[in-house]
Amino acid sequence: RCFALIRTDAGATSAGLRADLAHTAPPGFGATGLESAYSLPISDGSGQTVALVDAYNDPTAASDLAVYRAEYGLPPCTTANGCFTKVNENGKKGHYPVTDGGWAVEESLDLDMVSAACPNCHILLVEGTSNEVSDLAASAQTAAALGADVISNSYGLDEFGGMQHYYADYHPAGAAVVASSGDYGFTAAQFPTVAPHVTAVGGTSLYQSANSRGWVEHAWDGASSGCSAYVPKPSYQDAVSPHCTMRTVADVSSVADPDTGLAVYDTTPNPYGLTPGWIEVGGTSAASPFIAGVIGLAGNGSTFRTSSIYAHPQFLNDVTVGSNGYCGGDYLCTAKKGYDGPTGMGTPNGIGAF
Repeated sequence: RCFALIRTDAGATSAGLRADLAHTAPPGFGATGLESAYSLPISDGSGQTVALVDAYNDPTAASDLAVYRAEYGLPPCTTANGCFTKVNENGKKGHYPVTDGGWAVEESLDLDMVSAACPNCHILLVEGTSNEVSDLAASAQTAAALGADVISNSYGLDEFGGMQHYYADYHPAGAAVVASSGDYGFTAAQFPTVAPHVTAVGGTSLYQSANSRGWVEHAWDGASSGCSAYVPKPSYQDAVSPHCTMRTVADVSSVADPDTGLAVYDTTPNPYGLTPGWIEVGGTSAASPFIAGVIGLAGNGSTFRTSSIYAHPQFLNDVTVGSNGYCGGDYLCTAKKGYDGPTGMGTPNGIGAF
């Protein structure tokens, strides 16, 4: 399933409606806030393509993207100017899969988060025929074949014995691959984020603050973390994850808590009873495309390795408060100084770690 969580409480929905009707500020953090929170040099990123792999069709993706970018003063990213491309699982324009209103919200979230992190990146949206692993893995292959520098995957399921069959799809030559850690708290590691060479992205709660940064983050209690039962520990985790003999999720993080959520514009009718337009969304589905955008912003998608995050902690905001479950206070589910499962090595503080 996709890892997007949509706020449906009265406060969030009424704020979204006011924004639609009276052009007041949309609910949730927008591009301007995110650029401030993570100290992003948003003039960078030219020449990079960030691909988003999703299931089913979002028929209003291009028009919704235009509204979001105009709201925050971002340069247009359209099919006409070559910035935005939408293809099906086979890499073709047209003959898109059936529309799904739930996944359409996910696709709008992905597009908006990449836009916030890297306004000058090109965006490639690849729509899988279904949410079966085989279709999504094939879509990731298509993204790489079409020249993506970074590929984001905001979906997952519990790791499983046959997942090795798909490892190569998520480790293409010449592209960084990132994926959401999940929205289930301390649990089984999720696929594809646990796969070798994929950068696993966890989640935080983000608040404005009077401190020198202007912001503070806690580990979001919904962000998934876990110790793999199948994937060997990569060498870059040897020094930071002593209590798991295998791969630990996550590696890095950004805001994902729907209660400190993101402004998203989506007009495809949804199954949640929400008026199409501005809505507030969270989940680690927000974090994966945002981090993909940060990698694009750094300009190193084709050469980026997850190990870079572990090698440059000075360019990350260390998250030391919060937990996503019970593990006896261990780093696997509790935010600590340095590495921890819910937030990895921390959140971006500029692009130095990417």
